[in-house]
Amino acid sequence: MPELLQVEIRESRGKHDARRMRKDGKIPAILYGHGQECVSLTVATDALEAVIRHGGHVVELTGAVKQSALMRELQWNTWGTEVLHVDFARVSADETIEVTVPIELRGEAPGLKDGGVLEHLLHEIDIECKATDVPEKITVKINQLQVGQSVTVADLALPEGGHCLGNPKDVVVQCVVPVEAPEEEAEGEAGEAEPEVIGGRKEEEESSE
Repeated sequence: MPELLQVEIRESRGKHDARRMRKDGKIPAILYGHGQECVSLTVATDALEAVIRHGGHVVELTGAVKQSALMRELQWNTWGTEVLHVDFARVSADETIEVTVPIELRGEAPGLKDGGVLEHLLHEIDIECKATDVPEKITVKINQLQVGQSVTVADLALPEGGHCLGNPKDVVVQCVVPVEAPEEEAEGEAGEAEPEVIGGRKEEEESSE
């Protein structure tokens, strides 16, 4: 179920008013989509941050507006520590949407005990599914991953009716034999050898005569 998010109508505009809102613990937002009029809103900073921490994508707006909405875009400050603005796009329960979902590994690969190295190559994936079925994350269990084995996009468990938009052959995680560091002894020995001075002996003989 989408999380509830209380919103209020935003009457003021401009950067100065936006800064004042953020100081008051509110974040400016906008709701658009489905051919309806755009609505300027505000949402409590702590409430929005809680939804983001939980990995939410679709929320149920309540208060001034009652509408299911996708958090389409978050505008962050330079350091990525504070949300400055949020765009909400209207969605319906049976609507199919595209979202980017993080991938999380679970368990320990037995191949690690055999000297393998785990490579997590894909940390998020674009999927298409119903708005009400968007997962917070996609979990990949690696308890059976041996050396030389991998998990691809095609192996991911998705919501019913959902599918990945990426290449199904792309590797998400794999357990491989570690690459050995090149031996440096030969290079060291070659570096220690002194170069021969061509013509040096002849010059010594001429000077002794």
